[in-house]
Amino acid sequence: MRLRHIEVFHAVYTTGSITSAARMLYVSQPSVSKVLAHAESQLGFALFERNRGKLTPTAEANMLFDEVDKIYRQLFTVRRKAENIRQHRAGVVDIAVTPALGFERVPDTIARFRQTHPDVQFKLQTLHNEAALQSLLESRCSLLMLYSSPAMPGVAEIDLGESEMVLLYPRSQYPDMPPRIPLSALASMELIDIWDSGPLGALIWQQLAEAGIEVTSSLQVDTYYIAANLVRKGMGCCTIDKYTASANLSPDLAMVAFDPPLTFTIKGLHLQDTPLPRVCQDFIAFFQQETARIAGDHQP
Repeated sequence: MRLRHIEVFHAVYTTGSITSAARMLYVSQPSVSKVLAHAESQLGFALFERNRGKLTPTAEANMLFDEVDKIYRQLFTVRRKAENIRQHRAGVVDIAVTPALGFERVPDTIARFRQTHPDVQFKLQTLHNEAALQSLLESRCSLLMLYSSPAMPGVAEIDLGESEMVLLYPRSQYPDMPPRIPLSALASMELIDIWDSGPLGALIWQQLAEAGIEVTSSLQVDTYYIAANLVRKGMGCCTIDKYTASANLSPDLAMVAFDPPLTFTIKGLHLQDTPLPRVCQDFIAFFQQETARIAGDHQP
């Protein structure tokens, strides 16, 4: 039986008439009769007995219906899935993110996105820059989200927004911190070294080196999450992205921005020869909107 045979047979069997089946399938009665006759011809036996305009399933039809019903339900599921994809209501967003974005920024955006896209599934990997790039190149994710990255052949870039570096510090040690500080202020502070953590660490280190600023550090870590916890324990201050700093603020911890600002771009990367699913494109657009909204909320 062809799929069209299955649809018509199921409709006639469940409604009990050609007229009702045609109405259910949004086709003409002659069309239903023609498809049903073709199905019976292909099968080699009758599916219904016709008596004074009424259709009664044959014994063979009753034997066949349970299997046909299973296929019909699967067809319905496929159609509903396809419609959800067309309407951008379903699909899978497969992302790799660096720890700084994975700590707060991306999970918060996913939670907001799912309020209007509850059927969308997410696969989320949290990896350091080099491992995240390798995951993308090996097609183990569709989209890579990270802070600033060098251009790579075969990889397309999408600007997802902009943020800045700040200093996370213990309030008790610096109760009179001004609204913004020059980078040179770091020379008089005990800093937690996170400059080998990736592009943002390199950004701070390059700025310090170009300005000839010498800093003191007795602790070296590789993730902003650990650095923030060490600041909370009074072990020093750390230069950190604004999103991670905002997620760690408390009565004991505060952040201050630099003057001039140390800004950076959030990047979305994907393979040029692998188009992003439409639902993934929707999530990117939503992330960009959220980034702009958060930037507006944080303006003085």
